[in-house]
Amino acid sequence: MSVRDLTILGCSSQQQTRFRNHGAYLLRWNDEGLLFDPGEGTQRQFIFADIPPPCVTRIFISHFHGDHCLGLGSMLLRLNLDKVTHPIHCYYPASGKKFFDRLRYGCIYRENIEVIEHPVKKAGLVEDDGKFRIEAVFLDHGVENIGWRITEPDTVKFEKEKLKTLQLDGPIIRDLERHGKIKVDGRTITLQEVSHIRPGDAFAYVIDTRPCKEAVQIAKGAKLLLCEATYLDTERAMAHEYHHMTAIQAAEIAKEAEVEMLVLTHFSARYRELDGFGVEAKAVFPNTFIAEDLKRFPFPR
Repeated sequence: MSVRDLTILGCSSQQQTRFRNHGAYLLRWNDEGLLFDPGEGTQRQFIFADIPPPCVTRIFISHFHGDHCLGLGSMLLRLNLDKVTHPIHCYYPASGKKFFDRLRYGCIYRENIEVIEHPVKKAGLVEDDGKFRIEAVFLDHGVENIGWRITEPDTVKFEKEKLKTLQLDGPIIRDLERHGKIKVDGRTITLQEVSHIRPGDAFAYVIDTRPCKEAVQIAKGAKLLLCEATYLDTERAMAHEYHHMTAIQAAEIAKEAEVEMLVLTHFSARYRELDGFGVEAKAVFPNTFIAEDLKRFPFPR
């Protein structure tokens, strides 16, 4: 089974600290590497995380504030240096095309990688390539800013006891899955009789926004929600002024969206210690965890 985990490459907001790098998040899932918002220094964080950069297959940019995109150019350069042979899909708000181009071509190099751009103009389905269903909403941050939802396909799960009872095994099971039904000793057996559908897991990414219905929408029922919590609740007014959220507000979104697990990130540099974020959020949504640079969170089936 392929690695399934979320690695925090950085969890600070606009200003880096001695202990927290600009935000960047790598989700390794079904033999792909999904990189979200590579801030400054992301390439180096891969070294500290002991993860090879060529695992990256898709890059998502929520918006073009510096702490969410300044590492994009160096990541593409690194993948170019490594001569990766797989295409790199890049998803970003279409209104930021000029910034994407500036970051991509900010210096001289011979390009030998294939970059496939997916500029997003409207909310809804962005892509469904059979590996992942990618959806987007526009959040409330004062600039065009995308919240992402990634969902894997549903899968057929056979029920072993039913197969055993019907004495079904070997190639005939593949035929049943391929055709939906088979005939055995004159009897027709359907796929539904011996299996069930396992819904695909979903990951939601909500960053740099005030609380809004779109944040709840994109996170609905997700297995894991990675969500900004820039401030503690004592700075709620400041959070509103700068189009951000507090830990409690993030937890309220997780609760309303009925997610399984919440990971808080994007902490203001004003906070050296982060224990207070967990205290506030867990009072509303107990299954809350706090991001730390280089920390990994399992994303099991």
